[in-house]
Amino acid sequence: MSITIFQNASIVDGASAVPREGVNVLVEDGHIREVSDAPLRAKDARVIDLAGKVLMPGLIDCHVHVIASEANLGRNALLPDSLVAAHASVIMRGMLMRGFTTVRDVGGADFGLQQAVEEGLFEGPRLVICGKALSQTGGHCDFRGRYDVRDRHAFDRKLGSLGRICDGLSEVRLAAREEIKAGAQFIKIMANGGVASPTDPIAFMGFSREEVTAIVEEAQNAQTYVAAHLYTDEAIRRGVECGVHSVEHANLVTAETAKLMAEKGAFACPTLVTYEALKSEGANYGLPESSVAKIDDVRLAGLRSLEILHSAGVTMVYGSDLLGAMHRHQSEEFVIRGRVLPAMDVIRSATLDAARLCGMDGKIGCIAPGAYADLIVVDGNPLDDLALLTGQGRSMPAIMKEGRFVKNTLDA
Repeated sequence: MSITIFQNASIVDGASAVPREGVNVLVEDGHIREVSDAPLRAKDARVIDLAGKVLMPGLIDCHVHVIASEANLGRNALLPDSLVAAHASVIMRGMLMRGFTTVRDVGGADFGLQQAVEEGLFEGPRLVICGKALSQTGGHCDFRGRYDVRDRHAFDRKLGSLGRICDGLSEVRLAAREEIKAGAQFIKIMANGGVASPTDPIAFMGFSREEVTAIVEEAQNAQTYVAAHLYTDEAIRRGVECGVHSVEHANLVTAETAKLMAEKGAFACPTLVTYEALKSEGANYGLPESSVAKIDDVRLAGLRSLEILHSAGVTMVYGSDLLGAMHRHQSEEFVIRGRVLPAMDVIRSATLDAARLCGMDGKIGCIAPGAYADLIVVDGNPLDDLALLTGQGRSMPAIMKEGRFVKNTLDA
């Protein structure tokens, strides 16, 4: 059992617009045991002086696809499960080395990948999973294309497929129940058209109102919630009215609908960095031409959606939604959001508020007694410069997950 004391730390966690100075943190047995302004002592403890450095909770990304090793998601679904798992291990390690100690996978990752991380077989962030996202025929997880006549369930059980297809009330209920049985901690639905899928323009609605309501009921029966892929204002409003709790993307939201989201307590998870990456690199990494043509439908409204959601008081969490080689841009979402939002709010979206959406409030995303010892040390104050959180962790000399250093160059 190792004990570490961080002394003289400046804490930045999204709770304040200025760091909390001169804090001492005791880590024992994978958890934070004590946080104090007074000196701390413990027998056989390793003491690390952080004077001049910032200590933050491990970051949380609430919209990832760890199985997406290719930008062409239809092709990704054809890969052997073993190869998908191998790629996922590399993708997850990259996330961890950027300071993300927890990620919420919103389509694709299964209980096996989650166990592999928990058992230490793969080095990566803690996974919060929904299993396969649910999509209607022709929806955002139907990657068959117009001339592909393969059975609609051809990829439902492939690890490389982000989702599964279900139609009608009985099928959507069964699909939700099966995902929960398989370990899903929430349910994800594709309730709008999308960029990466071939036959659903952005404006298309996914599922009927009755189907969405049925899926929400199944999630609530299992004491959890529904997250929904939503772009257009019409689709966002309908989803929130049907009980969707987490609105993914939300690029085309209006002030009126944002107000409804705030009233209902719905979260928003914008993912602006993926559209910038897809615009500049998507075609080079195999994104189909039909998908490239749809990017600007949502990309150009991104920053304005942040302003609308912020003004309405909607809680926003951090999301990246990157594919293939573009995962390396994961941390750049901080800088994009910082163009229109206060740095404190941007950081909070990846710490305190993200923890709430993941159902782990008080356990992750904070520096408090009883929380997991997920911690990152930063050279400089991210409240002054959010770019310190980018660059593949270059400004993070130390990253700790559950009390174990996965990176430590403090003594170098």
